[in-house]
Amino acid sequence: MSDGRLKIVIGAYGSGKSEISVNLALKMRKENPDRKVLLADLDIVNPFYRSADAGKLLEQNNVRLISPMYANSNVDAPVLSGEVYVIFDDEDYSGVFDIGGEDMGATILGSMKSRLDKTDADLWMAVNTRRPFTATADEIIIMASELQEASKMKITGFINNTNVLEETTFDDILEGEKILLEVSKKTGIPLVMTTVMGETLSDEQIGQFATGEVLRMTRAIKYAY
Repeated sequence: MSDGRLKIVIGAYGSGKSEISVNLALKMRKENPDRKVLLADLDIVNPFYRSADAGKLLEQNNVRLISPMYANSNVDAPVLSGEVYVIFDDEDYSGVFDIGGEDMGATILGSMKSRLDKTDADLWMAVNTRRPFTATADEIIIMASELQEASKMKITGFINNTNVLEETTFDDILEGEKILLEVSKKTGIPLVMTTVMGETLSDEQIGQFATGEVLRMTRAIKYAY
């Protein structure tokens, strides 16, 4: 994983941003046991914050969870907590920002631009090529452009999170990687990571990915499908 102190995860609806964010934070904790780690849920669009489902898991692993006020309630006007600024003020922290709400949600990053410009941050776009609007290279490029415009930041990497939940196959993930490598070639933005759930793939299969890093994830979010 790159050395950026802050990982910001954006993407389209259904891209798996929250699942990735939780697992990235847990990976940070494992790789940096002497550093403080936080996960900030910055989805101020959707009042139902599923990343909060992982609160107990994060607490058990000594990861600080920061959620908007009224998260997990039926109040539709969540307020961003001032706690989120701790990562800018305390360099002992590493962390992950989970940005929801597509381009509308990404505007919150624009409001933090002056602080983000002074922080070692990566902006990664999670992509599930089995979801609407990100199924082809051209669709992904359009979505990436919209997210960059809204966030006033440049995407520094793509995450291949292609899946169909429990029905996901090795070929599904490999096809997603193929599409994202095409996007990378057209945009110059690298494919930095591919995700897999648990031990569903063998080390031999993992070795066939072109991606430099594979994130083996543990299911942390409850889905209401």
